[in-house]
Amino acid sequence: MPKPGQMVRARLLVRGIVQGVYFRASMRDEARKQGVTGWVRNLPDGESVEAVLEGPYEAVEAVICWALRGPPAADVREARVEFSEYKGEFRDFRVFW
Repeated sequence: MPKPGQMVRARLLVRGIVQGVYFRASMRDEARKQGVTGWVRNLPDGESVEAVLEGPYEAVEAVICWALRGPPAADVREARVEFSEYKGEFRDFRVFW
């Protein structure tokens, strides 16, 4: 488990009603608010979103906690998180359309 202040990378998969409800744009806004970099995209199954997050553990954890709820129109039914070594490869947080 990551430690407070540690720079981390997390891969997040969220399933449910998460496409067509502004999930990606809202996640971008939350990630930028928390100072987290990375990206988010819809998956072709029509019911999943994938994201890669990088930043301080507490900030990444805050975005993950937000993603468990999502924006008001979302209905998150399942989420999986995998932490890995921080790479520092992103300058900002992007939405892939």
